[in-house]
Amino acid sequence: MFKEFKEFAVRGNVLDLAVGLVIGAAFGKIVTSLVNDVLMPPLGLLIKRVDFKELFVNLSGVPYRTIAEAKAAGAPTLNYGLFLNTILEFVIVAFAIFLIVRTANRMRQQPSPSTQECAFCHMSIPLAAVRCPHCTSQLQAGGGKS
Repeated sequence: MFKEFKEFAVRGNVLDLAVGLVIGAAFGKIVTSLVNDVLMPPLGLLIKRVDFKELFVNLSGVPYRTIAEAKAAGAPTLNYGLFLNTILEFVIVAFAIFLIVRTANRMRQQPSPSTQECAFCHMSIPLAAVRCPHCTSQLQAGGGKS
């Protein structure tokens, strides 16, 4: 069983997955910082100096100025500002993944073949050829024998 596990663990797919997870976690931290430290402060400044992290609804009825005050008092809150940050992070990550997959798919696409193999002499000839230039055999449209 240990031998089978070892073979499984060192297979390319498992290692690729592990590398992808580590890079994905690091990428998530970068996106979180981008949202919280770069995008949200100017956006908050445009919307009357609002810090999105501090947007919340106090459900206790007792007034609190910050989420930290409400949490320290044990008051229930709806932290919709943090939720907005998380949604923006998700959109950025989803868009980045879309771009990566799109680029990978474009690189993976094979060009359509422009040649075919002659059925008689097995030489490479253009797809549109009706006669093989090597053995002079007559070909059907699409590369078949006649």
